[in-house]
Amino acid sequence: METVLLIISILLILIVLLQSGKAEAAGQIVGSEGSGLFANRKERGLELFISRLTMTLGFLFFIIALFLSLKN
Repeated sequence: METVLLIISILLILIVLLQSGKAEAAGQIVGSEGSGLFANRKERGLELFISRLTMTLGFLFFIIALFLSLKN
């Protein structure tokens, strides 16, 4: 089970690094252009897939880590 957790954690790191920079709008908080910060931007295609895969891997990581901690 520890091997599965290790594989999921490596995949999670790689997927997070592949995601597009959503933090570009964070620089607008300090600047004067705050109106574009809250613009609705829908994820489509590969971006949506990567986002859902990240959520799924994070959930699996949490559940397996919780299971392993309760097992000991």
